[in-house]
Amino acid sequence: MLSEFLLAELARLSTPPNSGAHSPLPLNRQLYEALRRAMLDGKLGAGERLPSSRDLAQDLALSRNTVMAAIGQLTVEGYLVSQVGSGTFVADSVPSAAPRRQRSGTAPPGSNRRLSVRGEALAHSFNASQLEVQPFTPGPADFSAFPVALWQRLQNKHWRHTRPDMLDYNDCGGHGPLRRAVADYLRVFRSVQLEPDQVIITSGTQQSLELCAQLLADHGDTVWVEDPAYWGAVKAFMATGLAMHPVPVDSEGIAPQEHDHQHPPRLVYVTPSHQYPTGAVMSLARRQALLQAARQHNAWVLEDDYDSEFRFSGPPVSSLQGLDVDGRVLYMGTFSKVLYPGLKLGYLVVPKALVAAFKQAHYDLNRPGQMPLQAALAEFIEMGHFASALRKARQAYAERRRALVAALQPVLGTSGGPWIAGAEQGLHLCLRLPQNADDQALALQAAKVNLIVRPLSAYCLARIDVRGLVIGYGYAPLGAIHRHSDDLVKLVRRSANP
Repeated sequence: MLSEFLLAELARLSTPPNSGAHSPLPLNRQLYEALRRAMLDGKLGAGERLPSSRDLAQDLALSRNTVMAAIGQLTVEGYLVSQVGSGTFVADSVPSAAPRRQRSGTAPPGSNRRLSVRGEALAHSFNASQLEVQPFTPGPADFSAFPVALWQRLQNKHWRHTRPDMLDYNDCGGHGPLRRAVADYLRVFRSVQLEPDQVIITSGTQQSLELCAQLLADHGDTVWVEDPAYWGAVKAFMATGLAMHPVPVDSEGIAPQEHDHQHPPRLVYVTPSHQYPTGAVMSLARRQALLQAARQHNAWVLEDDYDSEFRFSGPPVSSLQGLDVDGRVLYMGTFSKVLYPGLKLGYLVVPKALVAAFKQAHYDLNRPGQMPLQAALAEFIEMGHFASALRKARQAYAERRRALVAALQPVLGTSGGPWIAGAEQGLHLCLRLPQNADDQALALQAAKVNLIVRPLSAYCLARIDVRGLVIGYGYAPLGAIHRHSDDLVKLVRRSANP
């Protein structure tokens, strides 16, 4: 009967989802939803007369005002029609009953609601949420090195004085002063050969990668990817339909062998200054060999310089792009590491021959904006605040790095035992483990005591000979590193001597 159906629906709607996380709907809205569901499910067919508001109120133990409010809303929306002296009826335009989708989320038989093959791969392989390096210590990340008050003042200033055109999309590749500031910085500190016009401001490295894949390669083209690999690049290439060919990384960076050249690349993705995640620095000989291979295959090289600002020993490693004489290296970086991750601003430096095409495609595909934010960042750089923030951040992260390296010393130094790689730069280091170690089990054990470390083997595409722990110390409070490093050392030592 109708009243039984409505009572069941009202009981369901009155129960807040998520264990009380949300308040239930108002009573009149609950009845509105129940009546509408009755019509859509065929419990009330087109042209059928609705019980009177008095009868409904009595059957459902609701006030008459509640019932009339629900009926009134359904009438306004065209589900019901009222005829003076005859009553209220279901409108003829209400669709006939159709098979309902099960509340469990499964689709009805014969429907085609599953993900595409690419969607399945993106959703269920190389799980990025389990690979992104986070501070290994419990508790919130520490961004205290960033001058929040100064940054807020600059943003407020540019919002107060912004021009109407600054609120529109931008088809020039980004705010001019910011592009000039980026060009000056990269030319001096990263030995990048460029003019400001070659800089395109993006929403970060992911967007830069997707733009390169979309403009420089076709579906099914091959891209050489470092193995172990950066999960963000893997996802970007997967989403754009490229065929990834993993190339092993050793202590000098990406190391193509003869059989790799049997899979000629259209793109080559590398992190030469600090390989992600192993930390290897690409040697000069290997850089020259890579550029030669790109020339041989007429390939484009995508250089991801994601954390070059944080070099803790020796001079900064110059960019690969600075060695390029053929105009085939595209260089990308981000402000997220120096400032804060949620800033979501990065830059892409493209060869001169590609500038017009990339600007046009960036506008057409991404509708770039955030001009007041870009203007604030440009002034932040021009006034010397970026250099000051970088200096303070570098000091803070270097201190955290020293604390973590010192804490790990008790498990280092034994023949065939763990060793540290990639600690000279960046916001994470890699604790390499023997090949027979179970780094994934070790990471799970660490998680049980609220320590976040990533198993190095999980970053591999094809290799089965790599084991280790990827440990983040950036944004980890120094005191927390001191407090929790012993727990990590005990776990590593226990795994070596089960």
